[in-house]
Amino acid sequence: MDQQGPEQLFSVTSDLDGDHLTVTVNGEVDMATAEHMYQAAIHEDAGKVTLDLRTVSFFDSAAIHALLQLTDRYPQALTVLPSRQVRRVLDISGLGGQPWLAAEAIRAGSPARMIRPDPVGEPVDGAT
Repeated sequence: MDQQGPEQLFSVTSDLDGDHLTVTVNGEVDMATAEHMYQAAIHEDAGKVTLDLRTVSFFDSAAIHALLQLTDRYPQALTVLPSRQVRRVLDISGLGGQPWLAAEAIRAGSPARMIRPDPVGEPVDGAT
């Protein structure tokens, strides 16, 4: 048995640039780690928060709860970049169409391209 334990399955870092807080989460977000994700995203100077979940491999109901607490704390100021697994869980739970969720899963290491639907459902990506 591995002596390292579950700590290797989760990591979270946060970086504040001006009033923009970027929180990067890796691994599994579950009952044991969801509060750590939430606490990393709480910063009194943050006016805008990006929650980067592109390398999250597991996301359970405790993770959803922590995410919803963040949407309450940062209404209009939260952007979530999901992995495929996170996207699937959010879709299944009925949260796939939320405005804070980037419209497509973004592969780790690729540039962030956040496309959000406009009110009539057409993608808005800055191109004409």
